[in-house]
Amino acid sequence: MPQYLISSYLPDDFDPSSVTEATIEAIHALNREMIAAGVRKFACGLSPKTTTLRSQANGEVIVTDGPYLETKEHVGGLWILETESLDQALAWVRKGAQVLQGVVEVREIFFNPAPEPG
Repeated sequence: MPQYLISSYLPDDFDPSSVTEATIEAIHALNREMIAAGVRKFACGLSPKTTTLRSQANGEVIVTDGPYLETKEHVGGLWILETESLDQALAWVRKGAQVLQGVVEVREIFFNPAPEPG
């Protein structure tokens, strides 16, 4: 069954203290609903602080603070859902977009298992 990465975005100036208890409970309720339906495989929030590693042509790896891309928003959290179709994933994500009152992105996860050793 296909899996989907659901990313929610927050503005870089997002203030976590602005999130209401009602919104937090709505997020928990949606997570419980997804778990009960057997579609949620993983969920979490993410810190806006990032560290980026960039491989250089000479083989060196440079470590820098901040995101790889300069943007006005960042990934604030994610879900991994497993559904029978993109349409089913989108039905769940519509609920998430309503609860989060923001931008949510859906990407199918492509998995290529490593060949067996030997």
